[in-house]
Amino acid sequence: MKQLVIRLTNLGLRGTTLVSKFLLIFMLARFLEPAELGLYGLLTVTISYGLYFLGFDFYIFTTREILKTEPENRGQLLKSQVALSIILYAVFLPLSVGLFALKLLPWWLLPWFLAILVLEHITQELNRLLVALQRQLVASWVLFFRAGAWCVAVVAVMFLNEPSQELPTVLTGWIAGSSIGVLIGVAVLWRIPMGGWLKSVDWGWLKKGLKIAIPMLIATLALRGIYTVDRYWFEALAGLDVLGAYVLFIGMCMALLGFMDAGVFTFLYPAMIAAHANNNAAEFRKKYHQLAWQTIALTALFSACAWLAAMPLLQWLDKPLYLERIDLFAWLLLSTGLFVVGMIPHYGLYARGKDKALIVAHIAGFVVFLASTAALASIAGELAVPFGLISAFAFMLAWKTFQFYRLTPADWR
Repeated sequence: MKQLVIRLTNLGLRGTTLVSKFLLIFMLARFLEPAELGLYGLLTVTISYGLYFLGFDFYIFTTREILKTEPENRGQLLKSQVALSIILYAVFLPLSVGLFALKLLPWWLLPWFLAILVLEHITQELNRLLVALQRQLVASWVLFFRAGAWCVAVVAVMFLNEPSQELPTVLTGWIAGSSIGVLIGVAVLWRIPMGGWLKSVDWGWLKKGLKIAIPMLIATLALRGIYTVDRYWFEALAGLDVLGAYVLFIGMCMALLGFMDAGVFTFLYPAMIAAHANNNAAEFRKKYHQLAWQTIALTALFSACAWLAAMPLLQWLDKPLYLERIDLFAWLLLSTGLFVVGMIPHYGLYARGKDKALIVAHIAGFVVFLASTAALASIAGELAVPFGLISAFAFMLAWKTFQFYRLTPADWR
């Protein structure tokens, strides 16, 4: 009974976090001017991308190592990872100022950017560590304060106090929420018995981990690069005002990915990994088929509901620009649907350890996005960006599907 309550609470917190993030982006579209929403969109994707440079996806290595290391030695591993983070901070935080020097972001955002970037990285790593240490419920609370609770608080403040309807209010709430997440994570981690903190940093262990993490990091940077470069490219073609519409629509579309991740992928791909580890072809095939039909059915259902709801929701926002550019929503919804359906062969390959095929797919997909957007920019204007997304994700879907069937024995499919 206790485990059931914990699981339901865990799911409730994660579900509430997803809803809160969607509520924030939608209400900001009502409270802020489109240009401010566009700027917020640029800031969020830049911070999200910057997290990979501060973390180097080293958690991929650390999580496995923590689980197979005795508690009395885990402190040395965490101390070594902290040492790596300090080095990465010293390199990449000064380099990030170049974004402002190049006028990609306004200078007044610099202190907010640095503070949020560091807090986001710390809470992200705490969250991953707590999950690895089987403290999933606490990890969900950290995630809730990092990405959920402050969103609701900001919406409430802006609703009740009109002068607060400005971007600094949002950034203040973001810092407050992440800070609470850090305090909760550190407080719980402090009480978990772990030894080895007085041992020296294990540089050999770090070197070994980087050899494993960096190839996956390159693939992640390519994939996430698509969803970062697109905002900057769209702003260059259409301006900050229309970017606000793009940010709103892409935020609505990303609700699909969040929903699928929490409701389908998280439950099925671990079972596929276990089936592969146990050499159980029948179980793997069963879970893969479940993943496929649930993904396709729910993507189609979500897309239909989102399109039907879009018009009345945009009318309620009372911002004519969003209604005028609803064509953007249609194209972005299509691109997101292709991306989500592409996760079917993605998890099939991932569960069977075919990482090389995924790395190639992500890097090639990024190249396809850049090439197709550049080729279409002079013809389609700002629509070249969503067309580039469609091209990239259609290519990745086709490539991953081909590789899954090529690399997977027939009785496993």
